[in-house]
Amino acid sequence: MNRFRLRTFPILASLLLASACVYRINVQQGNFLDQNAVEQVKTGMTRSQVRYLLGTPMVADTFDKERWDYIYYLKKGRSRNVDSRRVTVYFDAADKVAKIDKPSAAVAAAQDASAAAVKVDRRF
Repeated sequence: MNRFRLRTFPILASLLLASACVYRINVQQGNFLDQNAVEQVKTGMTRSQVRYLLGTPMVADTFDKERWDYIYYLKKGRSRNVDSRRVTVYFDAADKVAKIDKPSAAVAAAQDASAAAVKVDRRF
């Protein structure tokens, strides 16, 4: 019994150390939503103006053509923290922006700072 423990301990120790060395990539999905561009979207703008500022919507609902959803998701490597942002643009019957749902300026600033920290931390 003692001999079994002595043989398995180095194996278990090496497996534990090897699992700690696994690299986890950053997972980024969706449209990166620059807060300056989001702030420029105003009521009365056309669809093409919104597309120019924010890009093609991540979700364009086929049943509700008056709504565009922009979704951004970032999970940094081993961190359990997930940064996500959602902007929804509603259009009226004349294809003009009627309403926009966006995160507050404080939340957006914190998310921009977090995304900038990830870009600075990259190693090539």
